[in-house]
Amino acid sequence: MAVLPKPRGPLSEELVGRLVAGGKVAPLAVEPGSPEDAALSLWILYELSYRGYAEVDDRLEHDPELVRVRRRLEDDLEQRLRARWPGRPDVAADADFAEAFFAMIEADDGPSLARFVQREATADQAIELLQHRSLYHLKESDPVAFALPRMPVAARAALAELQYDEYGGGRPERLHAHLFAEGMAALGLESTEGTYVDQAPLEVLEQNNAMSLFGLNRRLRGAAVGHLAAFEATSSLPCRRMAQGLARLGLPEEVRAYYEEHVEADAVHEQLATRLICLPLIEAEPDTEDDVWFGAWTCLETESRVAQHLLERWGVA
Repeated sequence: MAVLPKPRGPLSEELVGRLVAGGKVAPLAVEPGSPEDAALSLWILYELSYRGYAEVDDRLEHDPELVRVRRRLEDDLEQRLRARWPGRPDVAADADFAEAFFAMIEADDGPSLARFVQREATADQAIELLQHRSLYHLKESDPVAFALPRMPVAARAALAELQYDEYGGGRPERLHAHLFAEGMAALGLESTEGTYVDQAPLEVLEQNNAMSLFGLNRRLRGAAVGHLAAFEATSSLPCRRMAQGLARLGLPEEVRAYYEEHVEADAVHEQLATRLICLPLIEAEPDTEDDVWFGAWTCLETESRVAQHLLERWGVA
């Protein structure tokens, strides 16, 4: 179970207090005090739909007032993401979807944290990055799992195949989230979900919230698998670079093993996600295509924002 974070403003403070108190939540008239307060509040509410909190009644996941607040916060997040989105690429009607998709990925020129870790990062910087990544990697693939029953037949079968790999192929010790947890433990870090949310900047919170937004809303199922496809298509080479950088720094084998596992797996998954999940979804439900592109763009854009923030904070951007 996740750890309740320290509030960052009036709304998150009110939410934490109400969650711990339990019972039906009375109407909240509190406004977010800052973008970080809003992002953290949404992260707190989304976690109720994953493993929850030890000190919080599970029935609060669907408390009407908390659902109302979550809906308002996620509407605001979606509006911001869509306002930043330049729109789907200008692709010819007869173009191969997968080729156009990979061309968009190839054209992305955002800063690379993996390249920095490979060549320049200190051990402290690499560990800080791992702490930020833990917000997602300790529940890896869980956001998109919500999209599984929402897919048409062919896309559902392919997504189930990909998820089976992500969840260890039936072997608990190979579950990717578990591999990351073992790496954290080998570094002497906490491996409980949400432990490092208090250190997470706005950019990391928004990146994680976007994945939950797409996964937990059926109408955004196209964005969920578009995000997945872009994530997989931009993972194999960066994971190789991360593994090399962690080896350069002499960090434990267990943390390198997580990234080494993804080098080959994600090279396969990028094709699976694009050609056998996104394309069949679009063919069966053409009105989802815009959201597939939107989700993919969001994956690239939020990662770029995280990278830019950290590189600037480290004085290397």
